[in-house]
Amino acid sequence: MNLEDNLKRLYEDIEIAKSNSHFKRDVKLIAVSKTHPVEMIKNFNKLGLIDFGENKVQELLSKIEDSEIEEKLKNNKINFHLIGNLQTNKVKYIYDKVELIQSLDRIKLAKEINKRASNDDMKVNCLVQINIGNEDTKSGIKYEDTEDFIYELLDYENINIKGLMAIAPNSTDETLLRKLFEKMNIMFENIASKNYERVEMKYLSMGMSHDFKLAIEEGSNMIRVGSKLFGNRNYN
Repeated sequence: MNLEDNLKRLYEDIEIAKSNSHFKRDVKLIAVSKTHPVEMIKNFNKLGLIDFGENKVQELLSKIEDSEIEEKLKNNKINFHLIGNLQTNKVKYIYDKVELIQSLDRIKLAKEINKRASNDDMKVNCLVQINIGNEDTKSGIKYEDTEDFIYELLDYENINIKGLMAIAPNSTDETLLRKLFEKMNIMFENIASKNYERVEMKYLSMGMSHDFKLAIEEGSNMIRVGSKLFGNRNYN
């Protein structure tokens, strides 16, 4: 597998999707490196990729223990994003090590992040995860609860909300996906218009390997792509 070719093709697809979108937003690429070896992360980093997404805290910790990765983290040459469900008892391991926690979806979790950040007198950047398809198997708050949830988060002064994140249903129904992505963008712009303190609608994180083009066309400015870059996941 040629990683450079994969990346080049992906960038080309991103540019096509941007040109088909009337939003014309810059798009930040998060390379989803879960289940893939740290050497592949290093190789992509050499090709210019900086942001990597991990689902599991244990796997993330094992990767940032690598001496080369550790050095790059210190010098801001690489960033990690926690994109999977985060248990409250795991917050202490990663709150100060990731660029973004993209899966903030409950007040109990916010309390724990805020407590840890407050002890260190720091701010933790988070995205609010929305369960856009109302799927039982996925985390995230209900779409209609987004504004109330963000309003509640204003009490937690060590958390900065940097946008919204959604995982669309794994569907081939383009009309459905477009409708859901469009709804997300409406909420994104609605929250932005409120000008809440410590709430900046900087990122609308939606779109993965199978649907990122549609997501970009409907306003996404952050996509999380794994298999199109790394190939199929290795669950061994």
